[in-house]
Amino acid sequence: MALTAWAAAVVVYMAAHAADTGFSMFWVFGLAFGFVLQRARFCFASAFRDIFLMGHSRNMRGLLLGLAVASVGFGLVMSQQVPMTSLGVYPPSANVLPLGIHTGLGGLLFGMGMVLAGGCVSGSIYRMGEGYVASWVAFAGVMGGLLVSAYTWNWWWDIHIADAPRIWLPHWIGHPGALLVTLLALAGVYVWVLSIEHRAGIVVPPLSRSHSQPESVSDDLRSVAHSLFVKAWPVLPAGAVLGGLNVLLFTAQEPWGFTGEVSRWSVGMASLVNAAPGPLAGVEELPGCVLVPSDGLFFNHMLFLVCGMLFGSFAAALGAGEFKLRVPRRTVRYAQSLGGGVLMGYGAGIAMGCTIGALFSAIPSLAVNGWVFGAFLALGAWLGTQMIQRIE
Repeated sequence: MALTAWAAAVVVYMAAHAADTGFSMFWVFGLAFGFVLQRARFCFASAFRDIFLMGHSRNMRGLLLGLAVASVGFGLVMSQQVPMTSLGVYPPSANVLPLGIHTGLGGLLFGMGMVLAGGCVSGSIYRMGEGYVASWVAFAGVMGGLLVSAYTWNWWWDIHIADAPRIWLPHWIGHPGALLVTLLALAGVYVWVLSIEHRAGIVVPPLSRSHSQPESVSDDLRSVAHSLFVKAWPVLPAGAVLGGLNVLLFTAQEPWGFTGEVSRWSVGMASLVNAAPGPLAGVEELPGCVLVPSDGLFFNHMLFLVCGMLFGSFAAALGAGEFKLRVPRRTVRYAQSLGGGVLMGYGAGIAMGCTIGALFSAIPSLAVNGWVFGAFLALGAWLGTQMIQRIE
């Protein structure tokens, strides 16, 4: 089954490449992101939730390493794009977004929603590929929340976002200083989560490794294939790979994102029943995962990226024998997933990104909005853990 899935991925690649080389490139990136997310079970929600709920930071360490790798790569790219920071211009496509109340509120709502739903956007994607029905319900909630945020977007734009500042650290302290401050801040967060782990008395043992030596080339190749496609990936190398992929995608065209494309789906579906919001003010002026109006077109490069993420996680789950249709045993789980998804969707809509665009691509963009979103995301995750403990 896994070979059939990968053969189908090749067929899609060939058809996409024949139509537009950009389509095929984003399809490959989507497959790669989805594959890594599933093999490592990499989820931003668990990175935050596990600190507050169980007191361990294994997933957060992978997230921080991925941010550090992406920050170095983004910094190098942006130093070539904008060598003269004194001119006050911004690097094209970098997620340097307006900073204000909407950023904090969006992060807070998203943090609460991702814990309630049992996964953030990336976690929902790979679990959808594994057959989790609750994750599909959460995804539907995300689409609904994004549509609601589109209805309120012009209000937010008029009262706040239009005049909100965009703060890019290289404008203040240059490229080297901005990168150094970002890496030191990531190191500070690392020390902080380690202190939480030690206060909780948690000791996470290293994964055991087999010391048997392969007897032939074929045994060696089978061992490598087993490590890549069957065994679970350690979270640290997975985070580094995701950070590296984000750098490559940014170098090719733009940073990793998600919610902008899904908002296009939401608005497009609403337009089918004449319920779409009106024109969205100012979105054409902003980078990142801003709300996208329905343009009447079905295919674009971000469609292939998002669908590639889902298909890559599905193919990875098949290869590892981890695909199985999983239906929630308790009815409350559906409401929890849907409600959490709505909170995530609305938060991502007003913050112009989720944990991917507003955090994993914004902090490496050396933008202050990424740090503000992350701080309120952590607060929302803490509130979410209090809520799920009471639900349980």
